[in-house]
Amino acid sequence: MAKIKIAQNPTFTAVVQVPRIGGDPVPVGFEFRYMDRVALAGMFDRWNKARDTWAEKAKNDGATWEEVTSGEIALQAEQLGEIVTGWDLEDEFSQEAILDLVRTCTGAPKAVTDAFQAAYSPARLGN
Repeated sequence: MAKIKIAQNPTFTAVVQVPRIGGDPVPVGFEFRYMDRVALAGMFDRWNKARDTWAEKAKNDGATWEEVTSGEIALQAEQLGEIVTGWDLEDEFSQEAILDLVRTCTGAPKAVTDAFQAAYSPARLGN
């Protein structure tokens, strides 16, 4: 029987099918930051609160479509910045590059966060 350490590695990798406008999704390797269950729950609480706060502000202030989109891009870039530590894209990994990815690849933020979440799924472990 294989022996493992209880402690997880600080990062893990997963392949993300990054959507491309007018083409097929492209598989790209991403490196993610590991979080224990409490840290993960706290992060999701922050994300949900930020999303709800932004939605309420947009609704109450009568934000334009452009303002809503800009707010969503900023929030998604912040989210990816919390979980992604590197990638196999031609563009060098940086916070600015994350923002460019979110701004230009509409489906990328969801694809990346879905891959991150899937790594924590018991189904992925074959249970």
